[in-house]
Amino acid sequence: MPIRSLIKETLSLQGFRVDSIDRYSFGLNIKIVPDRRYRPRCGKCGHTGKYRDTRPERQFKHVPLWGLPVFLSYSPRRVVCKHCGGIYVEQIPWASGKRRLTDAFACYLATWARLLPWIEVARLFHCAWGTVAAAVDFVVQYGLENRDLSGITHIGIDEIARRKGHKYLTNVYDLKTKKLIWSGEGRTEQTLRQFFEYIGPDIAKGLQGICCDMWMPYIKVIEEKDPDALLVFDKFHIVRHLMTAVDQVRRDEVKEKGKEHKQLIKHSRYIWLKNPWNLTEKQKAKLGSLEKLNLKINRAYLLKESFRNLWSYKTVGWASKYLKQWFWWATHCRLDPIRKFAWMIRRHEENILSYFKLPINNASVEGLNNKAKIISRRAYGFRSIRSHILNLYHCLADLPWPKMVHTFV
Repeated sequence: MPIRSLIKETLSLQGFRVDSIDRYSFGLNIKIVPDRRYRPRCGKCGHTGKYRDTRPERQFKHVPLWGLPVFLSYSPRRVVCKHCGGIYVEQIPWASGKRRLTDAFACYLATWARLLPWIEVARLFHCAWGTVAAAVDFVVQYGLENRDLSGITHIGIDEIARRKGHKYLTNVYDLKTKKLIWSGEGRTEQTLRQFFEYIGPDIAKGLQGICCDMWMPYIKVIEEKDPDALLVFDKFHIVRHLMTAVDQVRRDEVKEKGKEHKQLIKHSRYIWLKNPWNLTEKQKAKLGSLEKLNLKINRAYLLKESFRNLWSYKTVGWASKYLKQWFWWATHCRLDPIRKFAWMIRRHEENILSYFKLPINNASVEGLNNKAKIISRRAYGFRSIRSHILNLYHCLADLPWPKMVHTFV
């Protein structure tokens, strides 16, 4: 098939035609000229307008052909548009805005950017890192403008560390489709307010359940912006707080009783923290011997295991009754870390029991956050916050892509 025909098959050239194809040391240069049978269209509104003048020639980088770089050369026209009331550069169907690469090449680079670090994509296709960033930006902006968020009913909110020094990103996910909805810098009240401003009051009213951890800035904004949605505290974060309390009991007991006691419970940390069915035979034997001793850590371990029974209840009433019983056990165990955890549970009891009205959790959110960390690690970090968020949208949001005449990948 001649190169001229390939260009026509892979690009939308209505109103234009291929004039010549030249081979140079830098690759193939395809010159495109206007088709005089069609009037130029305004680049702002898309309506036909009156020809004004012609601008200097531009080159647009296109998808490589058999390893050869391909460039499209075209001198854009300016039109007088009656609808917009001004003079604008004409609409060019193969490129958007002022980018010097075709939309097809942008989608081609963006596809590879989902799989590889941007710098590797740039090296692979002999272009600048900024070209890959511009391609991803084009695809992401198109996707954000054309996606539909009206069906979102259950969301999960969590933060990830962007880099050292308590630099965080707040990510909001759709718990049903397991897609990223929004990402913003920080984990403050202002950060989450930006999310609610982004989705608007209509979509916020449609939210039935919001799952997050017990971070007060998140709680305040959710109660302020969407009081009708059911706030559910993630049970995995609750259990994590309990694990921290149990481990603190072990540390305090070692400090209190000295080196001999330390040798006695040496290498037992994960025995107290692991689920019983995950223990190895050696760990089960050691746990059996330690349980015969009157240890504080053993009391904390039994309270931890009894707290697990809370999640087996099906109704709010029975769960509330059991939680009150467990609270009495925890506050009378004479273990300060467990007592502090119990009082934290009492302060947030209403939203913890919301789980039994709407059983949602952030298990899928934790998995998606791990993917987000892999994306950052694969790129060896990002210098700018905008590039980091752009890549998260690109890889985790499953955004709609621009419609192309031909799919290259």
